[in-house]
Amino acid sequence: MVHTMSEPIAVAALREFWRACEARDWPGLAATLARDVVYTVPQTRERVRGRDAYVRFNAEYPGDWHLVITRLVGDERSAVSFTSFTIGEETMTGVCAVEVDDDGLLVSLEDWWPEPYEPPAGRSHLVERF
Repeated sequence: MVHTMSEPIAVAALREFWRACEARDWPGLAATLARDVVYTVPQTRERVRGRDAYVRFNAEYPGDWHLVITRLVGDERSAVSFTSFTIGEETMTGVCAVEVDDDGLLVSLEDWWPEPYEPPAGRSHLVERF
């Protein structure tokens, strides 16, 4: 007998989030997010509030970036992913921690990168610095 388990809700939500990001499927990305989602990048001290602003933040991210999930763990309410993120010739490891609401939508995302850096120019209209 083969035992199958469905993926925990937060894990499935984060997997779909990353699928939509890599595919540049902005409506699909929006569908994974709560209306009042909050995204935080501690190294750059940036925070983006709201689904529309966060989708735009990703759509406007500079360069031809790509990502591959290397590890994804979690449960029904929270998940953490490790990704290999490539932009141009540079490859970085990113760690993303998320929480979901009762509907399985992402309500908070926090991205961690290997070292602090200044944010790319041209997106100050979408973020608040902290």
